[in-house]
Amino acid sequence: MKKCFLTALLLIPLVAFGQNRVQNYINQSMKTDSLLINAVVGILAVDQNGREIASWNPDMPLLTASTMKTITTGLGYEVLGPDYRFSTRIAYDGTISGGVLHGNLYIVGGADPTLGSRDTIAFPVDSIFGIWAAAVKDAGIRRINGRIVGDDRIFAEENIPSSWSYGNIGYDYGSGTSGLSFCENLTFFEIEPGEEIGDPVRITPTGPYSPYMTYINEVTTGEKGDGDSTEYFASSITPIGKFVGSYGIDAGVRTLVQSNKYGPATCASEFAAFLKAEGVGCKGVTDVRQLAYDFSVPPQASLTYLCETYSPELRRIVKVTNTISNNFFAETIFKMVGRTLLERKSGEACEGISYSQATRIVKEYLDARGVSTYGYTQDDGSGLSRQNYVSPRFFTRFYAMMTESPDFKEYLESFPGPGRPGTLQTVLRKADPQLKKTIHAKSGSLSSVRCYAGYVDSKRGLIRFAILVNNYDCPTRMVQPKIEGFMEELAKYGDMQ
Repeated sequence: MKKCFLTALLLIPLVAFGQNRVQNYINQSMKTDSLLINAVVGILAVDQNGREIASWNPDMPLLTASTMKTITTGLGYEVLGPDYRFSTRIAYDGTISGGVLHGNLYIVGGADPTLGSRDTIAFPVDSIFGIWAAAVKDAGIRRINGRIVGDDRIFAEENIPSSWSYGNIGYDYGSGTSGLSFCENLTFFEIEPGEEIGDPVRITPTGPYSPYMTYINEVTTGEKGDGDSTEYFASSITPIGKFVGSYGIDAGVRTLVQSNKYGPATCASEFAAFLKAEGVGCKGVTDVRQLAYDFSVPPQASLTYLCETYSPELRRIVKVTNTISNNFFAETIFKMVGRTLLERKSGEACEGISYSQATRIVKEYLDARGVSTYGYTQDDGSGLSRQNYVSPRFFTRFYAMMTESPDFKEYLESFPGPGRPGTLQTVLRKADPQLKKTIHAKSGSLSSVRCYAGYVDSKRGLIRFAILVNNYDCPTRMVQPKIEGFMEELAKYGDMQ
């Protein structure tokens, strides 16, 4: 009897260590690390009953980077639903006589983020354009004595949030959403070095691109081994894109992917070219913003509609958003969530939805759902803004709400994980494959910001966690091992019975 009692006493420290191994790791390996001492770190892990497993500054709001997408996509599931489809409609004003439309043809955007996208989930653009063209012809239109107009009025005239850094907005990840987008509002260029160092570099737009745009190329040929040191600057203020920097003489011919701030006009231009090939000409292309400078733009409700096409289901868009961290898809989902909530509140159709409106109504929605928004400030949908501040505790509260959703399983499966396709594929390379399977998390990165948030689907039940590391003054690769170590310890904790 005494022997059994002694054995039980000896086991107590081992059990306690097993139960607190995650907190021990934080205390012994992270809080003492010289690389993290001057950083700001927020961590919280809770079990499926909300009991705390481990923490470090759990209530401190911090920059989220792309972990914000898990909040945006969760809102998409809850507000829009996984079967939701974005739409695009073709309409006209004026009259049709003798095969001629005496008026304008409108592409009325419903914010479909996949329209013209090169992602595999998108429907082929030629098939979409084919449906539109057939509807135009079926209406008896053989010539348009007006323009094709890209109509993006569903969202406000703001391509990006005002808080995005200027240096980000020219690149593909800073393309920004619009009420009518095309090819994820991206433009493609072919770049080729000159024959001698210092020669001009050839940069050729290969489309799709806005007919408004003018490109300035100041890139010169760099030395061997310099690689691609080009930068691209563009905004929606003026239709000018500027390339600067150098491009190595041995860098070869490559494709550059940059943002396009004029999605509505680009879509109109691409469809006009398609219609022309079908034998239906027009007098030009424009968008409603430009059209309004010269003419009175008719309300959308007064237009005559010919057809409507739809995007793939939201569940497929969410999967892409979280797996490859697609900023453009996330921004579109966030604004559409805002619009839908505003329509429910007002009881009528809403146009011109802005980011500020979306952020306010989303916060109201979460409060109404009983999810305390203490420690939560969301400024965009993707996490690119440096005005997103969210605490680890809010992440776990939001994830708790999502576990009650009838669509939770699909939502969980949209998260990438170590060793699986997506942004976590190279994370925890040497960890136990069985442990890696239990981790479902979204990563996030900005300058001096590295974050992970999600779930561990463990033997102990569903663990919710967030680890947000801000303001470290070293390369990310130096803090990454400690962050991955936390996730591995959490998975090991969950694997214990």
